[in-house]
Amino acid sequence: MTTTFRGCALLLASLTLALAAQAQQQTSPLSADLAVTYSTERAKVVSADCGCFWLQGGSVDAAVPLFRGLGAAATLDGEHSANILPGLDLSKLAFMAGPRYTLSTSRWTNRVSKLSHGTSIFGEALFGTVHGFNGSFATQSGFQDKANSLSMQFGGGLNVGLARGFGVRAIELDYVRTRFRNLAGDSQNDLRLAFGVTYHLEGR
Repeated sequence: MTTTFRGCALLLASLTLALAAQAQQQTSPLSADLAVTYSTERAKVVSADCGCFWLQGGSVDAAVPLFRGLGAAATLDGEHSANILPGLDLSKLAFMAGPRYTLSTSRWTNRVSKLSHGTSIFGEALFGTVHGFNGSFATQSGFQDKANSLSMQFGGGLNVGLARGFGVRAIELDYVRTRFRNLAGDSQNDLRLAFGVTYHLEGR
């Protein structure tokens, strides 16, 4: 079942990126939204009343428009948490892609100054894989220090434009689900927060 879900997620992500590439080839000039963010993710240790801990890291994401507010997005996210339990750390690296819908409150004010763009709110559903390492992951024969899993991320955020294409991601809030084997349901449901800087690339 996990393999089937992983295959479907990867297929959807690949199709989304392929459609985005085709749309950009047919649309001139190139337009894209880029972001670099700090991220923190709340996770939980299995078989503990709470056992909650926070992963810390960062991400790079990009989105291109396809039709009106609908576009395609992709993200690369890396996070780490040390000493979750005595001698237990966790690192993970995830790549996901999928559809993003963006609602802009204003358009580019490029008639005179070409300085800024307005605030935008976006929602997205991303699918892909995550590689966990430097941790402890259950297997059928015991434990190992690395593993791969399906990863899904649903959420959205608020981007605020500043000047010359630059802006800030004031807030991003996501629900992240992974399927690492843990002998207790083999699923993880995390809350992710991110903040950072953005850049709107507008071809001329």
